[in-house]
Amino acid sequence: MGILNFFRKDTKGSDSTMENVKLAVIYYSSTGTNYEMAKWAKEGGKQAGAEVKLVKVPELAPQAAIDNNPAWKAHADATKDVPEVALEDLEWADAIIFSMPTRFGNLPAQMKQFLDTTGGLWFNGKLINKVVSGMSSANNPHGGQEATVKALYTSMMHWGAIIAAPGYTDPVQFTSGGNPYGVSVTVDQEGNMQEDIEDAVKHQAKRTVTIASWVKQGQQ
Repeated sequence: MGILNFFRKDTKGSDSTMENVKLAVIYYSSTGTNYEMAKWAKEGGKQAGAEVKLVKVPELAPQAAIDNNPAWKAHADATKDVPEVALEDLEWADAIIFSMPTRFGNLPAQMKQFLDTTGGLWFNGKLINKVVSGMSSANNPHGGQEATVKALYTSMMHWGAIIAAPGYTDPVQFTSGGNPYGVSVTVDQEGNMQEDIEDAVKHQAKRTVTIASWVKQGQQ
């Protein structure tokens, strides 16, 4: 029996339980790529029956830097009404999907700064058994996407979270770049995604919700 025969088995679960799963999609995006990925994740989570919040981490860059980059400024203006993440969103969520660009193979400062504020929740055991998954982007195929997602997962292991990597659990992984740690994409200088990742992002979101539903069932 080959690996293809096992695809999609992990998406089966109790529909009623999945309807009770609360998913937070938390992203950072300067010019829009990870915002689009976050919206696809939100859609995939809803298709799986979850209650979903989409929130962004606060911007740290000075306004002058944003104003000097037309694409950055346009995206900031277009998403000014997207709510910023709060620590209460982490407490609320059963499952969390993070999406962010790579910065030298690591997390962008904006995402790292937010994670650095979670010490109180961590200390009080409020992040244990959260089901988490990560996505990333870069300007070339080997720009650090995998390293960025794995850097996120290092923090998640400290949380005591349960990592829901997509692996190769669906054929869509082979047509969207093949990153087993989390969906990633290459973006050209004009901001165009070079791989078709929409279905892979939705699969990752559905898988994350499904695993969160299993965890909730086990805790009941």
